[in-house]
Amino acid sequence: MNDERIEAARAAKRNGPVFLEYGFRPFFLGAGLQAALAMGGWIMWIFLLRAKAAPESLTIAVPVHLWHAHEMIFGYGLAVAAGFFLTAVPSWTGKQPVRGTMLGILFALWLAARLASWFSALLPPIAVALPELAFIGMLSALVGHALLSGWSRRNFLFLPVLAAMFVAAVLYHLKFPYPAHILGLDTLLVLLTVIGGRVVPAFTTNALRRDGVEPLPSTSSKRGVAAVLSVVALAVADLALPGSTTTGVISIIAGLLIANRMIGWRTPKVLNSPILWILHLGYGWLAVGLILKGVALVTGVITEITAIHALTIGAIGSMTMGVMSRAALGHTGRELKVTTAIATAYLLISLAAIIRIASGVLPARLHDEAVLASGAVWITAFLIFAATYWPILTRPRGSLERNE
Repeated sequence: MNDERIEAARAAKRNGPVFLEYGFRPFFLGAGLQAALAMGGWIMWIFLLRAKAAPESLTIAVPVHLWHAHEMIFGYGLAVAAGFFLTAVPSWTGKQPVRGTMLGILFALWLAARLASWFSALLPPIAVALPELAFIGMLSALVGHALLSGWSRRNFLFLPVLAAMFVAAVLYHLKFPYPAHILGLDTLLVLLTVIGGRVVPAFTTNALRRDGVEPLPSTSSKRGVAAVLSVVALAVADLALPGSTTTGVISIIAGLLIANRMIGWRTPKVLNSPILWILHLGYGWLAVGLILKGVALVTGVITEITAIHALTIGAIGSMTMGVMSRAALGHTGRELKVTTAIATAYLLISLAAIIRIASGVLPARLHDEAVLASGAVWITAFLIFAATYWPILTRPRGSLERNE
C-alpha cells in the first residue's frame, strides 16, 4: 500500500493525477460509462412510450432517436477514438503523450458536450455545440501536431478522418442530422477498417509466435488497400446517393472485401484466447454488417436501420471493447489476459447485436421488446467492463498486482 501511495505521489508531481497520465485512462473509462448511460436513456424512453407514460417535455431538444444516435457515435465512438489516438500517437511519433492539465481540459470538454446534449432543451444551441466542436477541434489539433512534427507519414491518413468527424459534428449542430450521423458512422467504420486491419493480424502473429504455432498470419497490402477504399467509397455513396441500390451494391462489395482481407489471419488458432478472438469477431461483424446493409438497400428484405445495428453494436461495440480492454492491460503493465467476466462481456455484445437484428424480422408486437432486451444486454456488457477496468484505469501502473 505504501508503494502505491509513493508511486501515485511521484506521478502526481511529474504528470498530475494518475488518471490523467495517459489518454486511455479517462477516455476508455468515460466511454464505458457513456455506453451504458446513453443506452440506458434510450431504452428508458422506449419503455415509457410502451407504458404510455412518456413525459410531455424532455431535457433534450431533438427527437430521442436522433439523440441516441448522436450520443453513441459522437459520445461513445469518439471517446474510444480519443483514447486510442492519445495512446498510440506517442508510440508512432516518439513524442510525449498528452497528459496532466491538457488532457484534463480535453476530457472536460468531452464531458461538457455530453452534459450539454442531455440538457440541450434548457440551453441555447451555441452552448450545446461549442463543447463538442471544441473537443473535436482540440483532439484534431493535438493529434495532427504530433503526427506532423513526428513526421509519421504512414498515419497522416488519420488527419482527414478527424476532419470528417468535425464536419459531421458541424452538420449535426446546423440541424442536418441524417448526413451528420451517416458521415460520423461511416468515418468510424473507416477508422475501424484501418486500425483493425493493422492490429488484428499483428496481435495474432505475436501471440502465435510466442506459443510456437505455425503458420503465422499472412496479410496482403493490396487486399488492405482495397478494403479501406471500398469503405471510403461507401461513405461517399451514403452522402451522394443515400438509400440507393448503387450504395447497396458498394456496401456488399465492401463487406466481401473485408471478409476477403481476413483470409490468412488464422482466426481458428485464437479461439482459446478471448483477448484475441474478440478482435477477429469485431472485424467479422464489420464484414457481416456491410453485407447486411447492402442486402437491405438492394432487396428491402430487412430495413437499413436494422442492418446498421450489425455495424454499430456488433462491429464497433466488439472491436472497441476489445481494443480498450487490451490496451488498458498492456499500458498498465499487466498480463494480456482478460477475466471470465470480460470474456462474458465480449459475448454479450454479440448477443445484443443478434437480438437487435432479429427485432427487424420479428412480428411488430415483439419489436420493442427485442430492442429493450438488446439494450439491456449491451448495458450489462459495459457495466461489466466499467466495473472491471475502473481500478485498472484509475490506479497507478501495476498497483493491483502489489495489493494482491
